Amino acid sequence: MIAGLLLAAGGATRFGSQKLLAPLADGVPLVRHTAMTLRGGVDTMAIVVGSEADDVTRALNGVDALIVRNDSWAEGLSTSLHAGVAALPSEAAAAIVALGDQPFVDPGVIHTIVKQWKATGLPIVSARYAGTRGHPVLFERAIFAELLRVTGDAGARGVIEREPARVAYVDVNAPMPADVDTPADLAHLDRDRAGATSGRRG
Repeated sequence: MIAGLLLAAGGATRFGSQKLLAPLADGVPLVRHTAMTLRGGVDTMAIVVGSEADDVTRALNGVDALIVRNDSWAEGLSTSLHAGVAALPSEAAAAIVALGDQPFVDPGVIHTIVKQWKATGLPIVSARYAGTRGHPVLFERAIFAELLRVTGDAGARGVIEREPARVAYVDVNAPMPADVDTPADLAHLDRDRAGATSGRRG
């Protein structure tokens, strides 16, 4: 079983309000886009919420996922990682970690990460965009204990970098998926998405 772990607990201070609730051009909240993309590539999923947890949970209504509340979210990204990993089912052989503010990760990348994990047997598989490591990242269950020891706000970066030989990559010939930190980022993402849709129709 492959689990998805979506980290969606941050306070979004640069956005001025809870960015995960911000609607994209189609009216769907940003976090719901991200959740549905990840859910399509995994067998089960946990979503960690924190800041404005009740509202974010409502935005995810109907998504087939376990909602995990992290009341310590303000202490850093590691607390959400801990809460999410601890909530994963014992049957999960690996978890794919994604960020709630990256709504348009290519679903094909998620599927390719799983294939790369099975092909290489390595315990960590990360997407890499034009040579730069990014999300999503797969962690085999053997790595879960290390994830539970992570501290601060750096997420799992140290775990990935600790032993480079145990990390496989899926190289994507595309820019890093855009994340949303400000209202301008959201507007830019909407414009890019609208342009891509118009191009496909044309």
